[in-house]
Amino acid sequence: MKKAIYVLLFVLPIINSAQNYSIHGKIINAKTKKPLFGVNVYIPSIHKGTTTNTDGFYKISNIKTNKIKILFSLIGFKEQQLKVNFDQTQKEFNVSLEEAVFELDEVILSTPFNKLQKDNVVKVSHKSVKAMEKQGIQSLMQGITQIAGVSKISVGTGIDKPIIRGLTGSRVLVYNQGVRLENFQFGEKHGMGISESGIESVEIIKGPASLLYGSDAMGGVLYLEPEKYAKKNEIHAQLKSKYFSNTSGIETGLGIKTSGKSFKFLTRGTYNRNADYHIPNKQSVSNSRYQSKDLKVGIGFQNKKIQTDFRYHYNQGKNGLPVGLALTQPNYQFKNKYQNLTNHSASLKTDIKLKKSNIKTNIGYTAHQRILQVHEHQKIGMQLNTLNLDAKWYLPEYQHFESIIGFQGMLQNNRNFGEHYLVPDAKINNYAIFSTINYTLNETQFQAGIRYDARQIQTKDVKTPLSAEYRKGFDKKLPSFTGSFGLKTEPSEHIILRLNIASGFRAPNLAELASKGLHDNRIEIGNPALKNEQNLQTDINFEYQNTHIEFFVNTFYNKINRYIYLEPTGQTQNNYSIYQYRQNNARLYGGEIGIHLHPHPWDWLHFDSSFETVIGKRNESYLPLIPADQWKNQIRFTNSHTHRILKKYYLTIGVNHTFPSTKVSQFEKKRPAYTLLNTGFGANLKFYKTDIDLNLSIHNLFNKFYIGHLSVLREQEIPNMGRNIILTATLNL
Repeated sequence: MKKAIYVLLFVLPIINSAQNYSIHGKIINAKTKKPLFGVNVYIPSIHKGTTTNTDGFYKISNIKTNKIKILFSLIGFKEQQLKVNFDQTQKEFNVSLEEAVFELDEVILSTPFNKLQKDNVVKVSHKSVKAMEKQGIQSLMQGITQIAGVSKISVGTGIDKPIIRGLTGSRVLVYNQGVRLENFQFGEKHGMGISESGIESVEIIKGPASLLYGSDAMGGVLYLEPEKYAKKNEIHAQLKSKYFSNTSGIETGLGIKTSGKSFKFLTRGTYNRNADYHIPNKQSVSNSRYQSKDLKVGIGFQNKKIQTDFRYHYNQGKNGLPVGLALTQPNYQFKNKYQNLTNHSASLKTDIKLKKSNIKTNIGYTAHQRILQVHEHQKIGMQLNTLNLDAKWYLPEYQHFESIIGFQGMLQNNRNFGEHYLVPDAKINNYAIFSTINYTLNETQFQAGIRYDARQIQTKDVKTPLSAEYRKGFDKKLPSFTGSFGLKTEPSEHIILRLNIASGFRAPNLAELASKGLHDNRIEIGNPALKNEQNLQTDINFEYQNTHIEFFVNTFYNKINRYIYLEPTGQTQNNYSIYQYRQNNARLYGGEIGIHLHPHPWDWLHFDSSFETVIGKRNESYLPLIPADQWKNQIRFTNSHTHRILKKYYLTIGVNHTFPSTKVSQFEKKRPAYTLLNTGFGANLKFYKTDIDLNLSIHNLFNKFYIGHLSVLREQEIPNMGRNIILTATLNL
């Protein structure tokens, strides 16, 4: 097996002796026939690109494969994608780009064939971090809640977790810099250990994605794409600073990136610290402070035989665990009860071009340390190390067929070093094989796939048989089959219809199988008899788009067999309630509807509105942490300017209404409706060769007093944050 892997990673690039090809041409405005300057011309498979000059000309040389996909994009124009088969060493392609009023149709990276959004069988929500920042996001998780069907669990301001159509925690898989996030996602108060710094964009798959990603992707995937390298022979630097009025917080970051002939390099460091947050009556939430240090490094290399991309991410954060309300001055010190989290993550992507096919591999390693510190004592200390291997063989295209064969492996080890063992020391091994195929016939696409996983969980004994904390270890095997089928068709120029039926699975995690002890304010007991969760979800998507309107309707029905949940037993120990993990079938259903208006001739105006609803039930009882119905609205005013200094400016007004939380479990409290108003203003300035972006945004403008149903602090009747003014300044050098 080891020899086969070595051949896969190293021998194949060496024997690949592709000929050199080049492509060139001219790009013009389809309406005016004038040349377009600054068009991005990019070949994703080899991470190579350029931009057009003032005459609209472009050229890319030293292409090592005779079959490529090439993308042409420019803000304000519809993106084009062309397939090129070289029958000679040089080829000319002249392109006409049509003007567009909506966002660029981005290439989606989280789906198997990396197609443009409109060509994807699976509907994927895409949002750039730059677009989020224009709205003055307080955190990355707060930014993704602007997407219909996505919410978040929060613990104060420093801990957020995504909810996709009612599923969260270990049911939503997060990919950061090409590596799956493994950091004990099961806990409501377990922070993610990521920030928006150094992230280019966010993609969200709403629905089972186990075919590509395996366990934990039964509810969806949050895919974080890292920032791109600088263009060839360019160097860029960026200095960014944020101020948060509510928490007296500040965030400062510096990034540098450069690219040469073969090597590419980037690095970005960010420091963030915030004091306790304030509620509308001027009281602060004691011990809700947090701070983080974040470092990202990327090194890319490309020659005639191989293209690689190495990424490293370090994040160290401290999150206080709120204890109540008080009138206090800003305090950044951590002395009482807090979490100390350290994450190291590294990945190495390799693209291997064969004559008619393509092999992509990704080796990822993460090391996560979680410490619960109470005064001078490490009550809980856990070290989780994970090694992942992902290999996909993109087989030669045959007529209208595209296909992939893949292998994934995961080796995981958990070790305790604190005073108490909430979960035991354990080893988890997972091996999987899968295949997926895409068939295109005119304006209709079919996509199907199948996957098999073999997971083994081995735990060690906790303490000795004579100890009160003794737990016997076990060896548990959890195999699973999953599959999917999708259909996308375009009955007219303006309409897209999608139907997807997908199965997903989730193996029970260590906490669900083997936890025993105090966790937050309750005692949790695991259940070694738990089996895999298995779900089947049906999604229907309808989209209509013309020059000035975009309309969509999404509906889904999700049936989950053996849904795992935590339920009180009615017993207590040392005045703490005892909860135990159990299983039963569950179902979730609902959807989203939205509209985007860009009326002519008011090209400076954009209006977005969406409504989302989800219902989750187990028998006749509602599931916990199901988001209330939401109505999200935003108006954006944008304009460009020919002034020597002022280049662009924009104004955003957002009104988000959350309906009453009535679909609650028997252990939750119903919450009233509330409406939040957010606003922001930004401008782009030019001083000599320096671009300066300024943004002033205000969240909860009217200082609304409310307790969100998805706030973990609702159990303590602690309100959410009051008004927060965020000032951001970015210097692009």
